[in-house]
Amino acid sequence: MAKRPQLTGRAAILAIVVCAIAMSLAYPVREYIAQRRQIAQLQQQQTRELEAIKALDDRRKQLQDPGYIKRQARERLYYCDPGHKCFVVMGREPSAGKGTAGEKKAVGPPWYETLWESVEAADTGKGQKAAGAAG
Repeated sequence: MAKRPQLTGRAAILAIVVCAIAMSLAYPVREYIAQRRQIAQLQQQQTRELEAIKALDDRRKQLQDPGYIKRQARERLYYCDPGHKCFVVMGREPSAGKGTAGEKKAVGPPWYETLWESVEAADTGKGQKAAGAAG
């Protein structure tokens, strides 16, 4: 009995055809995936742009409100309504909000805490030791 070869001519041709089909499909599949990725990025960009348009539209509506315009003129430009007396305190910047005043208070401890700490330091003699070490 004759031994049959492992790879016949038909099997070799079939393998070549399958490889050719796979290679011919590789580029279109890669392009398809890249285009789907680009579509997803463009949809995200469109969503961001629509949100920006909505924010600008809200700002436009706000600027069309006469009450808002008057309030901004009084706060930012120091305009005064006819018949009212307005005063501007010179020498200090107007506070932008409560956060600025809170920051100024947080600069140091209250005066009475500082006084009490100095009394305690004088009572325990900490101030004299520090002065004696320095001198």
